[in-house]
Amino acid sequence: MELTTIAKPYANAVFEIAQQNKSFIDWRSILEVGATIANDATIHTFISSPNPAKANKIGAIFAIFSSALDRELSKQEKTFVDLLLKNNRINALPSILKLFNAMSNLSSNTKSFHVISAYKLSEKEKEEIIKNLSDKYKAMVSIDTEIDKNLICGVVIKEGDKVIDLSTKACLHKLNLQLSSTY
Repeated sequence: MELTTIAKPYANAVFEIAQQNKSFIDWRSILEVGATIANDATIHTFISSPNPAKANKIGAIFAIFSSALDRELSKQEKTFVDLLLKNNRINALPSILKLFNAMSNLSSNTKSFHVISAYKLSEKEKEEIIKNLSDKYKAMVSIDTEIDKNLICGVVIKEGDKVIDLSTKACLHKLNLQLSSTY
């Protein structure tokens, strides 16, 4: 199962709690620390190791969160982290953070997009993409970029689970499907 699919219900729940409590900053901090923890190979090995008791693992992870945040976790935060650990979903934290940020952006007048291109975009190209997205969504837009040489040329623009695929690879795939259904 794709991590975004796994992450979505968790991100939705955290977002609702953050909206109710006006605690977006606290939850974003929790998710950022969690994403860092999820990407750490040593911690990943510790969590997946069969040796330490589950209670010891949970206590150690709580301590890591508390140390990184420089505060104790709230009851809701502990419940959230505990749920992720018990369901073996710690690896979904980077995706949960990404979805949470996307939802936070939707609730404000700012949107964040991830742009994947076949080559490094010039500043002029980035500005053009930002302008086009700003006009389309009637919002302030920020982008982060990534290079994927497999695209041949063009771009793929992502916002949360929405994708706009303007790559040559996608066009060729579409043409291939049309040709194969015609003959």
